Amino acid sequence: MRVRYETFTVHKRFALTISRGTTAQTTNLWLRVEEDGIEGWGEASPFSIGAYHESTETLLQEAQRVAALLEPFHPLQRCRVEQLLREQHTPRALCAAVDIALHDWLGKAVGLPLWKLWGLERERIAPTTVTIGINPPDVARQRVRDWLVLTGAKALKVKLGNPEGIEADKAMFEAVQEETPAGVVLRVDANGGWGLQDAVVMCGWLAERGVEYVEQPLARGAEDALPELYRRSPLPLFVDESCFSSADVVQLADRVHGVNLKMMKCGGLSEAMRAVHAARACGLQVMFGCYSDSSLAITAAAHLSPLADHLDLDSHLNLLDDPFVGATLQHGKIIPNDLPGLGVQRREDTA
Repeated sequence: MRVRYETFTVHKRFALTISRGTTAQTTNLWLRVEEDGIEGWGEASPFSIGAYHESTETLLQEAQRVAALLEPFHPLQRCRVEQLLREQHTPRALCAAVDIALHDWLGKAVGLPLWKLWGLERERIAPTTVTIGINPPDVARQRVRDWLVLTGAKALKVKLGNPEGIEADKAMFEAVQEETPAGVVLRVDANGGWGLQDAVVMCGWLAERGVEYVEQPLARGAEDALPELYRRSPLPLFVDESCFSSADVVQLADRVHGVNLKMMKCGGLSEAMRAVHAARACGLQVMFGCYSDSSLAITAAAHLSPLADHLDLDSHLNLLDDPFVGATLQHGKIIPNDLPGLGVQRREDTA
C-alpha cells in the first residue's frame, strides 16, 4: 500500500492552559493509505507527558521511515502492521494515525461507517464535556458563557492544578460554578498538578460542591500514592496521563475508578478497544479524551464512543481552522455520520 503524509497547523479559538502549560496552536500530521483505489485517512497529534515527548518533527521523521516499511503490506493486514510498528518502537501518535487510516480504509472498502461495522449504537453516545482551562476567575466566567453559547454544553471539564496553589484553584472553580446554570454537570481535571495532601483536600472540597469526578489528581509517576487517595477521596478518581494502554489499565485497577483513553496515547482504535475491554473486565469506568486533535481524530474516537461512560471530545470545537468535517455536535453529543469508514471529508470539498 502507498502511504502519504503532510502536516497541517490548527489554531485555537481560546488558548488552553493546564497545569503543564498553555497551547494556542499545534501542527498535526495527516496520513493517508491507498490501495485498490481506496484511500484511508488518519491523524497524528503531538503530545508530551513528563519525559514522554512526541513532537511534530519526530512524527514527520518517523513517518518517512514508516511509509517505506508499510509499502509491502495490504490494508487488511492491520494486525501484522500493528505488530511491526510496535516492534519498531514507532511513536504512539503515528501508530494511531496508521491504525485509524486502516480502519477508515476498511469501512470504505465494505461501504459501512465504523460504528455500524462494530455493531454499535449512536443512541448510546454520552454528551461530551467542554473544557474550561486555567484562568483568572473573571476570565473563567467569560469562558463558561462563551462555551455555553457556542455549544450548548451539557457538561464542563474544569482544569485545575494551578501552579499558584489550591487557593487559586478554589477561586477559579467557584467562579465557574457560579456562572454554570443548573443541569450542567461539572467535572475536574488537575492534570497531575496536585500532591497527595492537596489532592485529599481538593477532592473533599469539590465533593461538597457537587463535582462528578476528579481526573488525574496526581502526577504521572506518583501512582504509588493513588491507593491512599483512593481510600480517602469521596469522589471517583480517573487517570489520564498515568494510563497509556490496556496493560496500564490492569495495573491501575485497584486504585482508580476509571481511565481516560486517547487515540494518540493508545496508538489507535485497535488498542483503545482492547483497553476498553480490559477496563470493563476490571470493573472500571471508561472515558475517551483528546489532545489538540482536529475533526479527523475526534471522529475516529466518536465511532467508538458508544462503549464509553464519559466523553471529552471537544478539541475540534475550539479550532478556528479545522480542515476536516466529520462527526457533528448534536444536543451536546459528538455524533458520527452514515458515510463509509470515518465519514470524514476535507472542509474545502464540502463548501
